[in-house]
Amino acid sequence: MKWTDNLRTLGNGVKLATRIAKAKLEAPRVRIPPRTQVSRLEEYTDFGGNPGRLRMRAHLPAFAANRPLVVLLHGCGQDPATFAAESGWIDCADRLGFPLVLPEQAGSNNAGRCFQWFQPSDTARDSGEAGSIAAMTRAAIGRFGSDPKRVFVVGLSAGGAMAVAAMAAYPDLFAAGASVAGLPVGAATSGLQAIMRMASPGPDRSPEAWAEQVRAAAPHGFAGPWPRLSIWQGQLDKTVAPGNALILATQWRALHGLAAPAKAGQMRDGVTHQMWPDGRHSQVELWSLPAMPHGYPAGSRTAAPGHFIEPAPVDATAGIARFFGLD
Repeated sequence: MKWTDNLRTLGNGVKLATRIAKAKLEAPRVRIPPRTQVSRLEEYTDFGGNPGRLRMRAHLPAFAANRPLVVLLHGCGQDPATFAAESGWIDCADRLGFPLVLPEQAGSNNAGRCFQWFQPSDTARDSGEAGSIAAMTRAAIGRFGSDPKRVFVVGLSAGGAMAVAAMAAYPDLFAAGASVAGLPVGAATSGLQAIMRMASPGPDRSPEAWAEQVRAAAPHGFAGPWPRLSIWQGQLDKTVAPGNALILATQWRALHGLAAPAKAGQMRDGVTHQMWPDGRHSQVELWSLPAMPHGYPAGSRTAAPGHFIEPAPVDATAGIARFFGLD
């Protein structure tokens, strides 16, 4: 996603950075070709508090009660239905029979329609966009009879950064999550910092200090278990520096108290997969794709140019579904 975020005016010192970001990162706009087939989504307005002024949409295949629930966060400028279809999550939900919730950012919040993962007021518990995402998720659990122990969140780019922010603020709601081309919790607290950290990962903190950023966002006294995390990153990403994925893995490894990788493997075309297990299941994993630019790894699915859905040696949706235990 080209993350300008078309940031709200942050003061005289940020106006210049905002204009630069808008020119550099917002264009080109996402184009939806006429041939794109997308699922019709149901819309819900009665999901409770909506402090972040987001839109709640959902894809509902045939499903029984007590099934998992997946929340999918789009990237900047993306149409949620198109993203869900082209990334394979519509097909996955249809095949495995679970509801798919798609929060949608509003242009009135952010002209680039980016989730504002860098704004403390939008990531704090029961506040802003994170509060809206949590309200939608809770409403969906009740409305669809979902298993409250199998609730997951996935996001791309700005949506990936918001996914981990939501996991940090609501570790009692989400069992696991996945961040594709995202950033660690606490990497930025303003629009200017967000632009800087996209290009240059940081700041320089110890693993424990990074983990503390997550603990500070959680409910007071929360002692775990912490959500599990799947991380996906292209090494040719020119929008979000790949070093952010390494910090994100370090942050969640420290949060879970995990040591150096116990398992690591190299797949075809140089793709690497690192896993940090605790017992039988990986608590944190990191997929690194050497030839991947900024976007969502879609395996062999074809995608229209400019949608940030990229062909890749591995299919992120299939891998994330396995990590969550959906299939």
